[in-house]
Amino acid sequence: MQTLTLEVQDNFVPNLLDYLKQFQSEVKICKDKNLEIDPYFYERKKDLEQIIEDSENGTMEMLSQKQYDHEMEIFFKDLKANANL
Repeated sequence: MQTLTLEVQDNFVPNLLDYLKQFQSEVKICKDKNLEIDPYFYERKKDLEQIIEDSENGTMEMLSQKQYDHEMEIFFKDLKANANL
């Protein structure tokens, strides 16, 4: 058994489903709940997996809690300053 992903124009979906009905015993149509909730789910998942891998193998710089707190303090100061312009 193989699983395929298709991108189909919205207005063509009914035609495709009608066509596939003739193959009911060979084809199972499943909706991907992840894609229903977030159309970019798998792209985001891939990006997150890459971030995790990069952080684990040391190719991504990680901040200490102290560095993070300092960077966030600067960020919020800048944000407030720009909001008052």
